[in-house]
Amino acid sequence: MKRHANVVWKGSLTQGSGTLNTQSSALQEIPLTFKARFEDEAGRAGTNPEELIAAAHAGCFSMALSHMLAENGTPAERLETTAEVEVRPAAGGGFEISGSALKLNARVPGLDEAAFREIAGKAKEGCPVSKALKAINITLDITFAQG
Repeated sequence: MKRHANVVWKGSLTQGSGTLNTQSSALQEIPLTFKARFEDEAGRAGTNPEELIAAAHAGCFSMALSHMLAENGTPAERLETTAEVEVRPAAGGGFEISGSALKLNARVPGLDEAAFREIAGKAKEGCPVSKALKAINITLDITFAQG
């Protein structure tokens, strides 16, 4: 299975702009700009690669954890995951992605917190996006309720 996205960029890095389209059509003609990536902390000027990585990481982790909980016989009532991807100036110039912080709020009936944390840790390590991001620091902060 392969998935794709397409970006058309016109102009220089700081003055130019681009648009993003995905295979699924879920994202169509989404603006990409330098401002959206490095200057607009509110995140309203368009998307950027780090936001898309965060979305992929939160989605992948949630799906992996959901699967593992169901296999354990304790399906989740609700999993809410936020991923915060950090980009910062790199030593020697340019920028680098330094980490992805997963924040999970979970409600899982019939499972104690210690067992949940163990399963969540395995999902964090095993989801395909986490594996692809293994060069950066990945953290997991959990808020848990039994339901």
